[in-house]
Amino acid sequence: MHIPDGYLGPTTCGFFYVVMLPLWAAASRIVKKTLKAKQVPLLAIGAAFSFVIMMFNVPIPGGSTGHAVGGVLVAILLGPWAASIAITVALVVQALLFGDGGITAIGANCFNMAFVLPFVGYYIYRAISYNAPRDSNRRVIAAGIAGYGALNIAAALTGIEFGIQPLLHSTASGQALYCPYGLKVALPAMIGEHLLIFGWIEAIVTALVIKYLQKQAPELMQTHLVF
Repeated sequence: MHIPDGYLGPTTCGFFYVVMLPLWAAASRIVKKTLKAKQVPLLAIGAAFSFVIMMFNVPIPGGSTGHAVGGVLVAILLGPWAASIAITVALVVQALLFGDGGITAIGANCFNMAFVLPFVGYYIYRAISYNAPRDSNRRVIAAGIAGYGALNIAAALTGIEFGIQPLLHSTASGQALYCPYGLKVALPAMIGEHLLIFGWIEAIVTALVIKYLQKQAPELMQTHLVF
């Protein structure tokens, strides 16, 4: 799902940086206000977990990769704003030190994986698990559905961002300047592997960790307010 350099035009890259700057500022402000001191180590662990799980990626035709993210799990445990910070840290480190995702595309990658994914997953989880006891199996099912749904929505957005590039940036003769694949190629390529493979990995990992924490650390299964 990582977008490399050279696949999004400068207008698209700039747009997502402009979108993410106030979101990063809001995330920092809200996390400082709401995150308890004892939860700070969990934020670091969440960033490390997301970093590691995203390193297990498989190339997808069209220039990107398929992988799980782990962002929904972090959002469930610490809230979506904290998850946004954790995943952003993981994505920036990957781009700067490992070349996994482009530097020019950090804004777009963070929008897809560090904003849309944790927020969508968080609200899906909240909707399905509403008023469920901490040890309820409904919370486990909700976590799995949230992980699957959120990852695939993020993958679809990535496919759309790839697919519109030939429409936004091309020569007079119609030659694409950046991503050469239109929506008919980019969108199915991104959605297909995530629906069939990586969405299930995200769902299973998220559900299993929630199930484990219900027994071993139920105090972590609390509701986080979104401001």
